Amino acid sequence: MPTIVLRHITKHYEANEHGGPSTISRMVSTSTRVIFNDHLSNYIEQTHPSTEPPNRLYALDDLSLTIRDGETLSVLGPSGCGKTSLLKVIAGLLAPDEGDVLYDGTPVQDIPADERGIGMVFQNYALFPHLPARENIGFFDIIHNQRERIPERIRHIVEVMGVDIRYLLSRKPPTLSGGEQQRVAIARCLARDPKLFLFDEPLSNLDAKLRIETRLQLKRLLHHYQITSVYVTHDQTEAIALADRIAIMRDGKIEQIGTYQALYNTPINAFVAQFFGTPPMNLFAGYVRGNRWEGKGFSIGPIRPALRNGQALWLGVRAEHIMLADDGVPATVDYVESLFSERRQIVYMLIAGQRCVASLPLDKPIKPNTTLYLKFPTGNLYLFDQKTGVRVG
Repeated sequence: MPTIVLRHITKHYEANEHGGPSTISRMVSTSTRVIFNDHLSNYIEQTHPSTEPPNRLYALDDLSLTIRDGETLSVLGPSGCGKTSLLKVIAGLLAPDEGDVLYDGTPVQDIPADERGIGMVFQNYALFPHLPARENIGFFDIIHNQRERIPERIRHIVEVMGVDIRYLLSRKPPTLSGGEQQRVAIARCLARDPKLFLFDEPLSNLDAKLRIETRLQLKRLLHHYQITSVYVTHDQTEAIALADRIAIMRDGKIEQIGTYQALYNTPINAFVAQFFGTPPMNLFAGYVRGNRWEGKGFSIGPIRPALRNGQALWLGVRAEHIMLADDGVPATVDYVESLFSERRQIVYMLIAGQRCVASLPLDKPIKPNTTLYLKFPTGNLYLFDQKTGVRVG
């Protein structure tokens, strides 16, 4: 299975000012013109738009990344950060303006598209609406004139996925539910001897129950094949459950990459600290005063030495590290969210007008508009430079 290396990838936003077809629909409609009807390009555009919010110049900005042989890498980030553009560049559907994409050292553009061995699952499935599920799944074999292989492929797919999809084979996508369409899309991804899996938010349109079931199927699939995989999502639970490593993206750049524990316990900057983790890390604005950090309404000390007096720092603390103490910082309770299955309650508060979230045991009743006194253990505090966002120490 390939090791994928991206070196200094830069991609400007695609200009689509005249309403023409996107890169992906152009490739599909021109490369497989014989089997598709006239409406396919419009269908692709509607179900998988390629444009992202043009709030910056670059979709991908000098991005470098190595995806190891056989690992599952999840790409996590807010909407519009460039996740889908990154996936298209990896697949060779989108050519970067600068930089290289290498499959085991070979530039992706030097590998014919049908030899890259990519199995891809889109957010909105991208099934061919006029073909029954059997021909959607067997499309690779159909265009290679080997229809006789389809039944055996389907039997193997049912075995690997642990879900019987045979009752769907005669039906066309418009007659399938979202969960059924997703199973067909995953089956199509498997039915071409893939060397690389690419997933573009494949569970985002499913309800909670189906999302959990499909996540288990994907986990079984990834464990069975041990194929290099890239899984794009905005759902942290999916990323943690499925990935060996997680890459955090913002504004076309990789902010940090690592295991769940590394990202959660040692965030490189304030963005990663607040973005990764539920609830997000609390951040309070303040300054260094001697050996203490002083903020609005409270101060903490001693803090790490050798900091510049007057330096503007964010103080960070995760919700589960906040404790109750009679001599602590006063906070007014705004509202409380009970998590009965976890025997915890998420308490939303205000400290001198600043928002604060704590995860506290469920055995102590807490009501809105009451005052709690909070302790921030110094061993669980983070400091971030307010100007750069970089973690200090």
